[in-house]
Amino acid sequence: MTDLDSGAPETGPPARIERARAAPAKGPSFTGRALILAVVAATLVLTLAVPVRGWFAQRAEIAGLRADVDAARERVAALEVETQRWDDPAFVAAEARRRLHFVLPGEVGFVTLGSAEAAAGAGGDAGSQTPWYSSLWNALQEADADASAAAK
Repeated sequence: MTDLDSGAPETGPPARIERARAAPAKGPSFTGRALILAVVAATLVLTLAVPVRGWFAQRAEIAGLRADVDAARERVAALEVETQRWDDPAFVAAEARRRLHFVLPGEVGFVTLGSAEAAAGAGGDAGSQTPWYSSLWNALQEADADASAAAK
């Protein structure tokens, strides 16, 4: 290509393009539009934060209430099974014999007294069955008896 005025070939791009490549525009990197966008985004976040937090709290409460309902349903099912057991006359008779010591005609009923207390006392110390004030009083009487015997 040649220049129209001089007839010499073109040696490079025009000066206008050269200046644009050489020096980038040094404008503010944080423009007014970006500032407005940041303010709008912050306002939206702050506006939506409270309702979203409430929504999460409600979801947690609903989950807790569903767990309570499930537990209540299980309890109702267990009570229905127990009601069905009590509707059985054989179960009622067995419970009457066990709890109320009922006996059938011709049977002899035996009740052992002290069996529960003996089992509880067998595991503990013999001194722990008496109250502390009885132990103290007995110790004072023994000391008094020893002092009387030594004085004679």
